[in-house]
Order: sequence, then C-alpha cells, then structure tokens
Amino acid sequence: MFNSLSDRLTATFKNLRGKGRLSEADVDATVREIRRALLDADVAVPVVRDFAARIRERALGAEVSGALNPSQQVVKIVNEELQAILGGETRRLRLAKNPPTVIMLAGLQGAGKTTLAGKLGKWLKGQGHSPILVAADLQRPNAVTQLQVVGQRAGVAVFAPHPGIQSEFEAPTGDPVAVARDGVAEARAKLHDIVIVDTAGRLGVDAELMRQAADIRAAVNPDEVLFVIDAMIGQDAVNTAKAFEEGVDFTGVVLSKLDGDARGGAALSVASVTGRPVMFASTGEGLDDFELFHPDRMASRILDMGDVLTLIEQAEKNWDKDEAARMAKKFADQEDFTLEDFLSQMQQIRKMGSMKKMLMMMPGAQNFRQQLEQFDEREIDRVEAIVRSMTPHERVAPKIINGSRRARIAKGSGVHVSEVNGLLERFGQAQKMMRKMAQGGGIPGMPGMPGMGGSKKGPAKGKKKAKSGNPAKAAQQQREAEARRAAGASKALDAAQGSSFGGAQAKDFDPSSLNLPKGFEKYLGR
Repeated sequence: MFNSLSDRLTATFKNLRGKGRLSEADVDATVREIRRALLDADVAVPVVRDFAARIRERALGAEVSGALNPSQQVVKIVNEELQAILGGETRRLRLAKNPPTVIMLAGLQGAGKTTLAGKLGKWLKGQGHSPILVAADLQRPNAVTQLQVVGQRAGVAVFAPHPGIQSEFEAPTGDPVAVARDGVAEARAKLHDIVIVDTAGRLGVDAELMRQAADIRAAVNPDEVLFVIDAMIGQDAVNTAKAFEEGVDFTGVVLSKLDGDARGGAALSVASVTGRPVMFASTGEGLDDFELFHPDRMASRILDMGDVLTLIEQAEKNWDKDEAARMAKKFADQEDFTLEDFLSQMQQIRKMGSMKKMLMMMPGAQNFRQQLEQFDEREIDRVEAIVRSMTPHERVAPKIINGSRRARIAKGSGVHVSEVNGLLERFGQAQKMMRKMAQGGGIPGMPGMPGMGGSKKGPAKGKKKAKSGNPAKAAQQQREAEARRAAGASKALDAAQGSSFGGAQAKDFDPSSLNLPKGFEKYLGR
C-alpha cells in the first residue's frame, strides 16, 4: 500500500547523500518533497502541515548540524516523526480483570468488520484465549450467515440467536442490543474469556447508525471499542473517524485492506487526528493475514528499512523446531543436502505465508519491487510437484536421474523437461554451497570470514621463471631445475617408504594430516 510513498521518500533521501553539511536550502527542498509525497498519499492536510513543520525544525537544529552524517540524521528524524503520527508505541488489548473481556467492532458497511471479527477471534485463540463471536449485525443481508461461516473456518464459537435478514427487500427484525447483551451472558455461562461483538454498519454516517452503536455500547459496557476502517478510502477517513469518535468514542483503530494498492493516507491520518492508536492491521484475505500494529516497524517499512522483527516472529511461530534441529544435526555431521531436505524446507517456508510479503519485509526490498511483483507464487507449487514426482531414491541421489527419468518426472508433474533440468541444476548449486558451508569453507564466491576458511584461494603459485637468453645462464637454470626435481622425488620416496604400514615411521603417521572425510579414519586400522 505504501509503495508510492516509500518510493518518493527514498528518492528524496538519495539527493542528500554525500553532503557533509546541509544548508537551509537543502532542508527546505527535502521538506517540500516530503510534503508533496504525503499529500499524494492522501494524508490529511493538517497532519502533513504539522509533520513537515516538525521535520524542518529538527533538521535545522543542532542534532543535524553537528552530526557526522547529516543525511542519515534526517532519515532518523523522519523515521521518528512517522512513528509519532502512527501512534508512537504498540498498543495492546486491555483485558478485563473479571472475564469476559468485551470487544465491540464499529465502522461503516464494507469496511470488513465481519471478516475481521473472525481474524481477531482466530488470533486471540492462538494467544491462548477462548473467544466467542456475537452476531449483532441484523441489518445487512446474510451478515449473520457470513459470521457463522467465518467463525467455523477460524475454529471460534459463534452466538447467533437471530438469523437476520436474507435479502435487501426484507425489513430488519430483531433487537441487536438484546443480542449483544445475551451474547455476553452466553460467554459467562460457557466460560469464554473474550466476547467479540459484530455490529451493523451503513454506507455513510447517519444518526440511526450512531444511535444503535451507542445503545449497544451502553448495554454491554465493552472494555475495547475498535473502529474498523478501510485503509483505501483516502481523505474521507478523517471525517469518518471523527464522526465515530464523537458518536461511539472508540478506544482503538483497526486498518483493514492494508494489502490494497491505494496510497494509504488513512493509516497516517487517523491516529494523529483522533488521538486513538492503530492497534491491528488486516493484511490480506486469509484468516491468518492479521497482525498487531507496530508503529516503529510500519515506519521502517515505509522508509524501506525492512521489518525483520516481524519476519522473525512469523518464523518462530510457524517453523517446526524438531525439523530445524534435525537439519542442524545433519549440517553438523556434514551429511549431503538432499531433495528430500529441500522439499521439507520449502514446506516450512510455505507455512510462513506469502513469499512476496516475506521478501518485501527485507531491507532495500523496494529496489526489487518490480521483480517481486512479477514473482508467481505458483512456482513453488510446480517445484513441489516436480520433487514429489521423483522416487525416494532419486530424491536422495539426484545424479542417477538420466534423460528417461527426467521425461517421466516432467510428465508426472505436468511440466516441461526443461523445468526439471533447471531445478536439478539449481539444486546442484545449492548442494555444493551447503557442502562447502558444512566444511567450514563459507559460501562459494563470498570473501572468507575471520575464523572460517571462506573462499580463500590457495597459495599463489610462483610464476615460471623466464628462460634467459644467455646460453651459459640458461644451462645453469636447467641444472638447478633438475636438481630441485630430483630432491623432490627423493623426499616423496622417503615419505612413501616411511609411511608404509609396519615401517619405521608408521608410528608417527597422523590420519588427520590427510584431511579425510569425517568417520573415514576407522578404515585405517587405528
């Protein structure tokens, strides 16, 4: 969503590189570009004005003029100010001292409240809670049915005593306030510690909507009121947020559809205008595409600094520790990396979610965004199909895969033989790299690290001495070369005789000097 804003800010900071000192004109030009970038991203005008003024004031102050690298100091200032307008610190749910904790969702129709209720329920269940969803939206057609389906997919209980309306031609019946109140009582009776109340919305803000939301709030006395807003609506986000702040007095904001291609100004405007923090973000259509909102990490993403912490958290949550331990032991024992291991590692990565999203969390990913956008996620499915079309022996020993086997594998996986060839070639390179690293040699093509073999080159061979044009000197050089060869042959013969088993020097023989593979010394009879 923030691709356009990120590109503009990154280009602005590039103009500052290499400058040992920033003049007032440099600062003004930078602030002007930042202001334009934020306005183009649909950030509210008052927010942009205050943001630009703070950056200019700090950039002209002593913290930049006395810095060793002024351009980096300006980036640091922008990063800190972005964090401030996004809410400053991560805000987590406040749980009730006496369960159940009641969470009420409010927002316009189409903002994604019902789907988000299922996402929030599944996320809380993963945190060790026992949530229940309450279907208090009796106005939108099939809203109750949708919540029941979403709850079933998320594995979360749903309280829906009233079916709601099934078409837009039906008049709303039932009392949503009573449904919400009964839902809290149901949670106490069934020992659910969190209640999520899904309320009705409208296409626009009106008095009836606010009155119903206020009545539900008064009836259930929620611990948290989350305002769900579509991150793609642009400048109108501020007006909608102000209306709900006055009518419902929400405690936190949830941004939905953050994976869209809009400019994302809502995310940068709502928290600053309302003073309420952004607490959660919906980043996709799947029930797992939901995350706690971290202002510092979002600011880093916007400035193309990456979000490695979120990447690590996803890995820790989804990675199989037993499988990781098995691979670590195999790596330590210098065993070969096989296609079976490759398939296992690929499945572990798939559990973490979209490959594009993971790669976009890496620092500097904006430079490769076009290539990442062209990446086809189905390529991973094709690779998995190719590996699964191999026999167990072929996965362990891919060198036996000849032409006929490759044709059979291609036919079984529904791909061309060229794709099988490409996979085997890439796997061969990966296998060599893993073998090199397991032996302590570092990554091929990379400079050696201290304490590791790296990819150091062997001792440079001396250049062959040019033959002299003087006949006497040339004859002398030839005699010296023959003498060196004779001395070398004599040493080799002595070493061969002395190292023979049972010889005089056999007791001094050290197998480690031969740099044999691990475990091979047992065949030497020692």
